[in-house]
Amino acid sequence: MGASETAGGITAAGAENTGFIILISCVATIGGFLFGFDSGVINGTVDGLQQAFGSSKAALGFEVASMLLGCAIGAFFAGRLADRWGRRSVLIAAAVLFLLSALGSGAAPSSLVFIAARVLGGFAVGAASVMSPAYIAEVAPARYRGRLATVQQIAIISGLFAAFLSNYLLAQAAGTSTEALWAGQPAWRWMFWMMALPSALFLVLLLVIPESPRFLVVKRRKDQALAVLSRLYGPQAAQATLAEIEASLSADHHRPTLGDLVNKATGKIRPIVWVGIGLATFQQLVGINVVFYYGAVLWQAVGFSEADALLINVLSGALSIGACLVTVVLIDKVGRKPLLWVGSAGMAVSLALVVWAFASGSLVDGHLQLPGHMGTLALVAANVYVVFFNVSWGPVMWVMLGEMFPNQIRGSGLAVAGAAQWTSNFAVTMSFPILLAGIGLASTYAIYMVAAFVSVAFVLKYVHETKGIKLEQMEG
Repeated sequence: MGASETAGGITAAGAENTGFIILISCVATIGGFLFGFDSGVINGTVDGLQQAFGSSKAALGFEVASMLLGCAIGAFFAGRLADRWGRRSVLIAAAVLFLLSALGSGAAPSSLVFIAARVLGGFAVGAASVMSPAYIAEVAPARYRGRLATVQQIAIISGLFAAFLSNYLLAQAAGTSTEALWAGQPAWRWMFWMMALPSALFLVLLLVIPESPRFLVVKRRKDQALAVLSRLYGPQAAQATLAEIEASLSADHHRPTLGDLVNKATGKIRPIVWVGIGLATFQQLVGINVVFYYGAVLWQAVGFSEADALLINVLSGALSIGACLVTVVLIDKVGRKPLLWVGSAGMAVSLALVVWAFASGSLVDGHLQLPGHMGTLALVAANVYVVFFNVSWGPVMWVMLGEMFPNQIRGSGLAVAGAAQWTSNFAVTMSFPILLAGIGLASTYAIYMVAAFVSVAFVLKYVHETKGIKLEQMEG
């Protein structure tokens, strides 16, 4: 290979420390793994929570969903705090919160203490969801930045899978999730305590990776920034990268604030901020977390047995990981925008087939029975939908949020977009049971189908390609 482009300049072949860049990026993605684990672990603990706390249906619902509120708050403040303390520092704080949440959730003596511990975990999930891809974007070369950031989505799904597997094995060892396992404690408590292991590993590894060089430049810690850049790209390219970062900040170099999201000339919020909010919101409005959070409920509602429904969830998880691996290969070749609009179109069509299948059914003893091969059509179409999501909006949205904002507003932009993503997640998650009872499966999925169709137009009109563009050249 001849000369190759880095995130901030041209470096001679072999000067770039690719192994080190990949290593520290993988450390950052452990935040994504914990994001997935913390989201998935609750599924195996519902019976234990009801038995331990005597929770009503409404209280149980809030115990399950409370983490999502913490996520919105964590995502919002993480971006702001990252501009003050640094990307690595915020990830370290998130690792501590993950650890405290794991220990506290398992040991909680009451519903109130449990909710408090889960909200702490939500702060950590929200912070990791925006800071892990941002950190990767700020240390990785432009030519494979997308591939490294896409690993975040694989880590999230792997975390979900690990939580499901851990829950299953612990429940099997004890007999049920409510039976005593080790130290006289029920298995459901150990399900939460298991998360302490990857949380502690995340914390230890974060202590040995460097701070983002772009944050160091913003803070005028030039010598430290140069040292990190030299370790990443080699001494010659480090000087060029440092000069480009300083040039991108020189026109408006002040402490980043939320006010930077407003264009001083027009007095209006910058268009790039609205694009970020749109990407974050549409990722949830297409209904993906209905499949992940309510998959078993969904498939039992259309006539599948509980065992078959759980098996379908495993299949969806495997397909999700496979789809993300495809994105790793494609994202830095075909770009972000093509993956997004093709994914939107694929989700829209597959959701239309799901709606058609559900609309053909009739209620029998409170369950939706699908005629002929409509059950198979619904199953296949839903899993095609999962594949299209995970080859596009699943990973690509996080990649773009981490890289699309100019240096001066990256933290603030991530704060607002991340909060929008988690607020939308909470709204969709909480509204699904209500919509299911009120208007039925077909009409509920029709809402997600319409959102998918609208997202095609949104991407084509408003989203700009970021493939191969250095962070210092991002415009907002």
